[in-house]
Amino acid sequence: MADGDKVLNVAVVSAERALWSGQAKSLVAKTPEGDIGILPSHEPVLALLVESAPLRIEELNGSKLIVAVHGGFFSVSGNEVNVIAEVAELAEDIDLERAQAALARIQADGISEEEMPALRRAETRIQIAGLAKGIEAR
Repeated sequence: MADGDKVLNVAVVSAERALWSGQAKSLVAKTPEGDIGILPSHEPVLALLVESAPLRIEELNGSKLIVAVHGGFFSVSGNEVNVIAEVAELAEDIDLERAQAALARIQADGISEEEMPALRRAETRIQIAGLAKGIEAR
């Protein structure tokens, strides 16, 4: 296997901007059917992403990159992985206090059906910000 066959070329984009691109050892995404792990030389895949979930990328140097993705899909072809999310945020860019305030505001107002997506986004942001800081999100 050539060296190029041992890495994934990953691009993460949202409707607003290109968020991250680089080489990785692996990627784990959450689909409606459950988590899927992608390693180099994976079979082709086209899958939906769940509405609010973490995307985990292990970079070549062993660093873990966590991205909050809110809807979208991803494709794998050869060692090329493209993640196209409706909204995506790097864990280190999430304002934990703002996410906690949004969650408290939604809970205080009573949770209606139309507020469920905002509730899930806030909960996911809190979880991912906690993971990035190495703390247990509550």
